[in-house]
Amino acid sequence: MLPSEIPIFPLPNVVLFPSALLPLHIFEPRYRAMVADALDGERLIGMVMLRPGWETIYEHTPDVYPIGCAGFITHAERLADGRYNIMLRGLEKFRILGERTAREGAEQYRIARIESIKEAKPGAAAATQDARRRLEKLIARTLHKNEHDFIPKDVPDADLVHAIAQHLEPLEKQALLECNSLLERCEALVELLEMRMMPTHGAKSRLH
Repeated sequence: MLPSEIPIFPLPNVVLFPSALLPLHIFEPRYRAMVADALDGERLIGMVMLRPGWETIYEHTPDVYPIGCAGFITHAERLADGRYNIMLRGLEKFRILGERTAREGAEQYRIARIESIKEAKPGAAAATQDARRRLEKLIARTLHKNEHDFIPKDVPDADLVHAIAQHLEPLEKQALLECNSLLERCEALVELLEMRMMPTHGAKSRLH
């Protein structure tokens, strides 16, 4: 269970998924302060995606999508000039209920009041296996590979789905994050890739 408040890190193109790993380079003063405070506390950061139109008000509090994913800092390297290289591991989704700010001046960052979002359990194993097989076949066709040769069967379902999802457009990733379960996310990813491979989609038939 997540705490009722966590610092949030809004970015324009980045979505963190539960159980996924996300490397980040932290250079802005406010987010250096955020990481320092997180390392002194519960090591949690909430990743959220900025809504369109953020460019003109980035230095303030541009709108973000209300659903994000909390990450645990598994590794942090503080560089000589104060920047950080960190690794986040996705823990749990959350919904933003409200916000406040922490620190002052250039080090001011955003704190969100949140509620945790529990993902539904996978359900029938057969459904998950079927969705995974469809996904593997689609990726194999896209890359002109044999799915039995290049996707090890010991790769967990979540790792496979989230690794592929990271190659999608930002809004597509956000939509997948908001799915209610890993199975629903996998099925939605399959439908999206199938649409891209239809002849009418032409140049969009490949993953970006």
